[in-house]
Amino acid sequence: MSMKLLVLVFSLLIVFSRPKLIANTHLSPRISPFHSSIPPFIAPSQPFTSQSPAPESSLPFEPALFAEKHLSPRISPFSSSVPPFIAPSQPFTSQSQAPESSLPFEPALFADKHLSPKISPFLFFDSVVDCGTNNFLGTLAKADRLPYGRDFDTHQPTGRFSNGRIPVDYLANRLGLPLVPSYLGQTGTVEDMFQGVNYASAGAGIILSSGSELGQRVSFAMQIEQFVDTFQQMILSIGEEASDRLVSNSVFYISIGVNDYIHFYIRNISSVQDLYTPWNFNQFLASNLRQEIKTLYNVKVRRMVVMGLPPIGCAPYYLWKYKSQNGECAEEVNSMIMESNFVMRYTVDQLNRELPGASIIYCDVLQSAMDILKNHH
Repeated sequence: MSMKLLVLVFSLLIVFSRPKLIANTHLSPRISPFHSSIPPFIAPSQPFTSQSPAPESSLPFEPALFAEKHLSPRISPFSSSVPPFIAPSQPFTSQSQAPESSLPFEPALFADKHLSPKISPFLFFDSVVDCGTNNFLGTLAKADRLPYGRDFDTHQPTGRFSNGRIPVDYLANRLGLPLVPSYLGQTGTVEDMFQGVNYASAGAGIILSSGSELGQRVSFAMQIEQFVDTFQQMILSIGEEASDRLVSNSVFYISIGVNDYIHFYIRNISSVQDLYTPWNFNQFLASNLRQEIKTLYNVKVRRMVVMGLPPIGCAPYYLWKYKSQNGECAEEVNSMIMESNFVMRYTVDQLNRELPGASIIYCDVLQSAMDILKNHH
């Protein structure tokens, strides 16, 4: 199956499910207890449009100072980079004889026999495809109660922010794979990771502080560190060459940034609107996205899909907040998202030129969603 077809299938799943999921996760008082915690939108002093020049800031743009305060540490607290040693059934000494084997251990042969020829998905997301990560965290953002999961295979909540399956479940089915487990919810062996891992966490953002009022969450940088842990465990299991081949042939889906607006910039956390114009804030997010993509590239990841942000100005909360009469979206919010997607697309184009052998595709979720909203009849 070509990578472009995979992108098309997954983007359609995201488009059809994401507005509902965002509303249910962050906005709906019927399902989510967080509605009252979302403060009114703090409008900038001047309306911002895609044609407007970036307003002057009273302070110079200092990404390093901002990052030092808000960005995640590079080391993940959720797992060790080296898996725990499993003691053999009998003590081993320097005089002990190795167990008999008809063939010497060859990682490459093991990989050829056991690795799936299918494309494995690895996912870095927020609540859209969280399939149970937050069940292991101290957070309000949990989908561990009905009506979540009532139409799922088990008819029970699983941690998915949906009444049934989520986009990644349909993607796995399309690829002929089992449902992709969450990183923190794995119960199998290292070999089970060969068919994909879901690192998504509801409330996660590029900025560490995003979603902090909900409780614990696994930020984007921490999700990347968790994958590095996964990669190291693969190397210990099947060798470096086989691990490199598996990872370079897999597809990595990245969709992050919604919570950096909903739970950080729009809420004006740490007076961020006084320090950064929307343009500078978008550049800051793109700069950190670039850094994490390069981290993935350095551990042999070559095929990536970067999902643009959806039109959150069309979410029910903002329709209510901006007193929409006929369902028109909050253009002030969507204009910031459109600008963010522009910067993100430009960043992807740059990375494709800079990183030899990389194939990074930008998926325009916003335009697809707007086409559906305008032509829903």
